[in-house]
Amino acid sequence: MAGPVVAGKSDHWGSRFGFIMAAVGSSVGLGNMWRFPYIAGEMGGSAFILVYLGCILLFGLPVLMAEYALGRYGQRSSIASIRKIVTEEKKPIAWVGMGWLGAIASLLLFSFYIVISAWVFDFIPQAFMGDFSGFDAAASGANFDDTTGNKLEIFAYMAGFLALNVIIVARGVHGGIEKAAEILMPAFFIMLLGMVAFAVFTGDAAATVQFLLTPDFSKMGFETFMAAVGQAFFSLSVGSCVMFTYGAYLTRDTNIPKNAGLVASADTFVALIAGFAIFPIVFAFGLNPAEGPGLFFVTMPVAFGQLPGVVGGVFFTLALFAAFTSSISLLETGVSWLEDQKSIGRLKGAIGLGVIMLVLGAGYIWAPEFIDHASFLSGDVMLPLGGVLIGIFAGWVVPKRILASELGEGVHLEIVLVLLRFVVPVAISVILVMGLINKFG
Repeated sequence: MAGPVVAGKSDHWGSRFGFIMAAVGSSVGLGNMWRFPYIAGEMGGSAFILVYLGCILLFGLPVLMAEYALGRYGQRSSIASIRKIVTEEKKPIAWVGMGWLGAIASLLLFSFYIVISAWVFDFIPQAFMGDFSGFDAAASGANFDDTTGNKLEIFAYMAGFLALNVIIVARGVHGGIEKAAEILMPAFFIMLLGMVAFAVFTGDAAATVQFLLTPDFSKMGFETFMAAVGQAFFSLSVGSCVMFTYGAYLTRDTNIPKNAGLVASADTFVALIAGFAIFPIVFAFGLNPAEGPGLFFVTMPVAFGQLPGVVGGVFFTLALFAAFTSSISLLETGVSWLEDQKSIGRLKGAIGLGVIMLVLGAGYIWAPEFIDHASFLSGDVMLPLGGVLIGIFAGWVVPKRILASELGEGVHLEIVLVLLRFVVPVAISVILVMGLINKFG
């Protein structure tokens, strides 16, 4: 059992297991179950996966370690921790803007994340009741249009999903987020492994292996790298200061490099294994793996319509669990900052942000075309930009002794510093700029 946090935040993770479950829960979400499979399908399968793994190792992991380290050092929200560091070390106060960028990115992600989660929520009873039976691509597409077009019903699902988030976050880190993660994440892994076993034994596993493990480099370009960086940051919850916030609740006896490696490994494993839960079924029924965002909500129901209803029901329940554990961390980033303000408590902060997100979510429900814009801005632009700034801040602005006090001395610290100082800022900046030129040019 970990000891108490002695400064800053009064709440803390109650155990290493609880922290790992919460951190993995934050990382493992719709980014793994929804975004990763369709992006991999669009970008040529394993060619994208190789780039993605490189982005996790070279960019995601060092930024994750830096966020944990600076969060634990600051013992406050991301904004307050950065303000503490720059004030103590007499650095430019403008760096506090990095914390604001992360907080805004988190809430922007959360604002449309709850709408997509509402779609998932709505698909669960449809799947269990066998509503997908006999679907072809046209019928499934029409069903998705009907589902998202039933705006009041989606609003009700979104409000329920959002209310659960507010309740859990309002209960605090140990009594709310950690307790929920300790229940939901083991259940998630059991369902995921069961889904993978079913898909592999009943679907086309050979085609999946070829698709996921045989690279086609002809489909690679700067957009591939841009998508891989965005997906790595989106999936690991870095660049938005979420892990900065989670780091503030870490106890002194937590080994950050070891736990960061474990979280990154678990997140990557789930992203890859999710492919084996989806693509064997896609290939078995001759469906298109490069269907884009519709892979999850249009293509998969066609396959589930030819299988027992419980299969699709479990799949979408699995996705909802993943969405919930991630959305909690996105809301916590803003609530943590509000909690640092003496006049605003955790309960008031959670309810206040919940109301704001309800209004924004309603906007996406009635104007769903803005979801793609918000996803691109937050996931493909703001998160990588946040990673660049964190790399520069942790590598060049923050004194080495602070990172050494949190990460420990040794070769691993020197490697992390090299990656933060040179690789992360330069490589991600080039990828981001060239990707934007290719996309809009």
